[in-house]
Amino acid sequence: MASLLPEIRRRHELDLVIANGENAAGGKGLTPNTADEMFEAGVEIITSGNHIWHYREIYSYLDGEAPLLRPLNYPEGAPGRGVITRDGVGVINLIGRTFMPGTLNCPFGAADEALAELGDVPIIIVDMHAEATSEKAALAWYLDGRVSAVIGSHTHIPTADTRLLPKGTAFVSDVGMVGPRDSILGMETHPVIEAFLSQLPTRFPSEEHGPVVFNSVLVQIDEGSGRATSIQRVDSEVA
Repeated sequence: MASLLPEIRRRHELDLVIANGENAAGGKGLTPNTADEMFEAGVEIITSGNHIWHYREIYSYLDGEAPLLRPLNYPEGAPGRGVITRDGVGVINLIGRTFMPGTLNCPFGAADEALAELGDVPIIIVDMHAEATSEKAALAWYLDGRVSAVIGSHTHIPTADTRLLPKGTAFVSDVGMVGPRDSILGMETHPVIEAFLSQLPTRFPSEEHGPVVFNSVLVQIDEGSGRATSIQRVDSEVA
């Protein structure tokens, strides 16, 4: 990320960079040091998902002042927050319930509550961290015209369905990942294949070699109306 983001930012004249960082620390979870590295590389707001709890040292960091979010619809009492406002832009982090572990509150209801809290903030970006494409799409249609963009995350695989919904909300099912190209969701291929063959618990080391892909989307938004005017994939690769 540190080698690609500055050039992408310069080329596209970016105003705000948001990145999901829940797998940034060795392929699973996030640590305070890794979060700081992401901020130093140019990320301004970090969102997350179900793996944010992997390292306990992140708990106090979530409760701090850093612009780091965890999904809003975890049960009450979870560390951190799921909504933030920066320079007139609201960011909401949600997690889906379909095929996801744990007892989670309704993301649709949580989105309604967050929008009421944000009030007149004109530009609102939602990270919908979910397994099921249908759940991501349903949330996007539910929020069409009420938020500027719904960006899907979690599956690591970039999707080709970037589009503007009728009322002005930009949507993509999954933004993809920043990680090793020759891997299975960022992990070494052999242990993952062995797990499928044996059906036994297996440790999945992150792949540390080979080309790295940088998946992202660029969303342009009208500052007055908060409606998205375009969304496009911006994908890069470095050896």
